[in-house]
Amino acid sequence: MHNTLAIVLAGGTGSRLSPLTNDRAKPAVPFGGKYRIIDFTLTNCLHSGLRRILVLTQYKSHSLQKHLRDGWSVFNPELGEYITVVPPQMRKGEKWYSGTADAIHQNLWLLSRSEAKYVVVLSGDHIYRMDYSPMLEQHRLNKADLTVACMEVPVEEASSFGVMSINEDKKILEFSEKPQSPATIPNNPNKSLTSMGIYIFTTEALIKALEEDALNESSKHDFGYNIIPTFLDKQTAYAYRFGDQTGRVTQDAYWRDVGSIDSFYQANMDLLQPEPPINLYQRDWGIRTSAPQLPPAKTISTAVNKHVTTINSMISNGAVIIDSTVTNSIISSNVHIHADSTISHSILFDNVQVGENCNLQNCIIDKHVKIPAGTEIGVNPQEDKKYFTLSENGIVVVPENYQFAS
Repeated sequence: MHNTLAIVLAGGTGSRLSPLTNDRAKPAVPFGGKYRIIDFTLTNCLHSGLRRILVLTQYKSHSLQKHLRDGWSVFNPELGEYITVVPPQMRKGEKWYSGTADAIHQNLWLLSRSEAKYVVVLSGDHIYRMDYSPMLEQHRLNKADLTVACMEVPVEEASSFGVMSINEDKKILEFSEKPQSPATIPNNPNKSLTSMGIYIFTTEALIKALEEDALNESSKHDFGYNIIPTFLDKQTAYAYRFGDQTGRVTQDAYWRDVGSIDSFYQANMDLLQPEPPINLYQRDWGIRTSAPQLPPAKTISTAVNKHVTTINSMISNGAVIIDSTVTNSIISSNVHIHADSTISHSILFDNVQVGENCNLQNCIIDKHVKIPAGTEIGVNPQEDKKYFTLSENGIVVVPENYQFAS
């Protein structure tokens, strides 16, 4: 992997995740009680042996940069290893990044300095575990200019992805970004083969494609819409099926784009299944993150007739639960839940304070929120939507630092 550079795209606005992205970039949104979304992509790089990583940031990036500083300062620059945050440099003119391809085009100077033969382009806002080394090996064996990781999805969901057709050698024959009528897999009209937004390029071919795309004023400067289709006409592009080869991680074939409140909520709830579709407890593929020094979680029963009940939930370090019931929920660090409260099917971010006799259902509570005693959230949707964001599936989202009326 010494001749390979990884570029993580982490500058999107994540507007569909609002209000969770009102003050942070989408890759910096907390996930699973103790992680950030970007931790999954960076962990994949770490375990895959990718030790030269550029993280391209843009939108409200302070929280993300702080997290990378605190949790990911693990590489040794003396050995040529690094994770470097790259905000817009305006090397190609006075403009911000205007698309996924333009973000890398504006940093071709860093690409040329790296002397890398291969470039792995990744998104910082997906939840999955994957060893990239078998994909890179396939790219080398095929002598490909581009390799695209792909997976099968139900055809009714495929219009949200880039959809491809391949031959028996896995060469990409057709590619269409978010088509209204997605192509299906031969002999399986119920499934389509879709892009995961994971690309491996030969550096020389990538630079040429980006420079040509930059001259096209009608281009969206996007990999799916513009860059990949040009490879089908001029250069060799292959597909890599996610889960085909295990590499150094047991494949669970779980991949989620947590781009909306409902998809984000469901991905968190997936972790609570008796046999979760993505295994955070695999010892040889642990998810790295920033881990502050906190005491263990604690439950307190204040009297004989008082008790704490936690059912099918994840409780993080520093949490304190007093005489309350927590069911099917994710409780993050330093959350305090006071007596006689009920939390069910909910996600509480760091430093949330829940007063006595509260009832929280089907909700996401962002950081540093103090919920007054006797508060109900998720019980009356008509009342909730007067004050909070309500998702299509009825998940209530309370924004960071929200102040309840006294």
